[in-house]
Amino acid sequence: MSKKDTYRVVARGGDGSLQIRDYPSINPLLDSHEQIGIDDCSTDLALRGMPIFRGLIGPMPEGKNIVRYETPEVFEMLTKEWGITKPKKRRRRARSVEQEADAEVVAS
Repeated sequence: MSKKDTYRVVARGGDGSLQIRDYPSINPLLDSHEQIGIDDCSTDLALRGMPIFRGLIGPMPEGKNIVRYETPEVFEMLTKEWGITKPKKRRRRARSVEQEADAEVVAS
């Protein structure tokens, strides 16, 4: 389990762009946001025990050593974008090619 040593807050700027701020410790966030709980159910065990803040979504992992918090607007926007993207279609071999390959395996 790796140690998370960078705390990232992602917000939306006045022009709609994403603003990212990184902090070397949790203390600036504790000073500027009200802690309302701690994470006790994350599948990333390094996040368990991290604070949950009023007005921020998170904690969530980002890479090996970054803890990410997002404003609700950013979270909603990125979630919608993620939901819209369609996965690439996988190509499958034609049925006749698969049957020929199976027949060769059985024959040998």
